[in-house]
Amino acid sequence: MALKIDKVVTSGTFSLDGGTWDVDNNIWIVGDDDEVVIIDAAHSAAPILDTVGDRTVRAILLTHGHNDHITVAPELSAQTGAPILLHPGDDMLWNDTHPGVAHQDLADGQQIEVAGTALTVLNTPGHSPGSSVIHVPEAGVLFSGDTLFQGGPGATGRSFSSFPTIIESIRDKIFTLDPATKVYTGHGGGTTVADEAPHLEEWIRRGS
Repeated sequence: MALKIDKVVTSGTFSLDGGTWDVDNNIWIVGDDDEVVIIDAAHSAAPILDTVGDRTVRAILLTHGHNDHITVAPELSAQTGAPILLHPGDDMLWNDTHPGVAHQDLADGQQIEVAGTALTVLNTPGHSPGSSVIHVPEAGVLFSGDTLFQGGPGATGRSFSSFPTIIESIRDKIFTLDPATKVYTGHGGGTTVADEAPHLEEWIRRGS
């Protein structure tokens, strides 16, 4: 059976460094008719659980620790029994939102199996130290979180972020993938590696 990818969009707020912004987030549910993983856990559990239905949730994968991406991770875990996985580089962000709540660690190169398909974790620091993308080579898909968007890299103007680091991550970890790879982002519309790669030098000039 072909891998199924469902998209859920939820709305809420992102808060950091004393500011709060209204945001719409993409949550991705990846698997088949029997089992899935959830990628990100934004704002509201109900629409995510509605999309999961009666399928088994193998894991809740968090692309990074900003509060808008992890809001309902503990609730989803309690409802589904699935472990929460986040790169430890973002533990300080996790602890700001969910103090005292445990999670398991994501690691660069780690593979997670669901529905007979391997999902590979690539740590792509820059937007935050623990930011990671989830690559599914078999499906030709990358779930980029807030590392790469249509039109450029994720924001790096706030605490724990670095523009040179995100550029290095995108260049070395994402733009080395098959150019046909579809990029499913944490906010807004998607893109492809081929559409974004030609603009790298332009982004560097703009950001320097």
